[in-house]
Amino acid sequence: METDINVRKTEHIRLCLTEQVEGVNKSTGLEGISFIHNALPEINFNDIQLKTTFLNKQLKAPFLVSSMTGGSDLAAKININLATASEEKGWAIGLGSTRALLESKAHEESFLIRTHAKTVPLIANLGAVQFNYGYGVEECQRIIDRTEADSLVLHLNSLQEVVQDEGDLNFENLLPKIEEVCKKITVPVGVKEVGFGIDGSVAKKLHDVGIAYIDVAGAGGTSWSQVEKLRSKDPLRKAAAEAFNNWGIPTKDCIVSVKSELPKTPIVASGGMKTGLDAAKAITIGADIVGFARSLLQAATESVQAVMEVMDQIEFEMKMTMFGIGAIDLEALKNTNRVNIMGRSLLDDTNI
Repeated sequence: METDINVRKTEHIRLCLTEQVEGVNKSTGLEGISFIHNALPEINFNDIQLKTTFLNKQLKAPFLVSSMTGGSDLAAKININLATASEEKGWAIGLGSTRALLESKAHEESFLIRTHAKTVPLIANLGAVQFNYGYGVEECQRIIDRTEADSLVLHLNSLQEVVQDEGDLNFENLLPKIEEVCKKITVPVGVKEVGFGIDGSVAKKLHDVGIAYIDVAGAGGTSWSQVEKLRSKDPLRKAAAEAFNNWGIPTKDCIVSVKSELPKTPIVASGGMKTGLDAAKAITIGADIVGFARSLLQAATESVQAVMEVMDQIEFEMKMTMFGIGAIDLEALKNTNRVNIMGRSLLDDTNI
């Protein structure tokens, strides 16, 4: 039997597919980065390598299908298509909030996708605020055991919860509870925002209690306060959400800030990522993995093939970027000086 949480998940998908849910006059900041074309790349395009590792597993490309959905009939179709495509393309994949898995028996198959994503990193997902509403180590381990996930990511979604009519608002004293989960469950724990961004100072606090990687989930893409505004029946919340339609830290600024504080901690860049060129920019300034969400959503409602076509385009665009600057692999991309960042060229004038 469907519960309120199952209905909410369907509404979220429908709104993200059909409505304007991005922040207003808010960008990722990546438009301030450009590459300096290399007319003589001295590499073979067909030799360009995108492979990397994440969560101790090999990836064919440095990409993650970001956590989107679960807990509804439509979510099951979407997640199976995404998982099957991810396995074929060698991308990591995240589940939507698995709270619905523990609180409702409806649509369990939407979360149990390991049979479709046998070898790639699979990331389960839970709102950290649930640690103030009865969840703890036991529930987190149950989620991992049920989903066979390689990691748990805790999402931080304070402004979404405020606008959500049924939101959970007690974000007090979560850090020690996050620390306990990091110490006691059997897989690495990451943390992510939901489109408002994580800066370096917050990332450092999380890292210090055991968080293994940071998914910055910055502003510039889907704004979950805008999604919840469209769902809300409360005039006060709807009006307040409108006032916050350009809230958040641009994804670029999140990456730079977190990298400066935690130079050795893996960074996932998500939030408004649309193309392989976006991904290349994110990796150049410090990201290790790049997450795509709504860019894949429409295709995932259609078929595995449709998802793979979007993935193919993203990969091709990244390879084009790397060919354009003469970077044969991700290490060369990370260390290139053929880039302008906010008008400052990293290429020596004598080499232009």
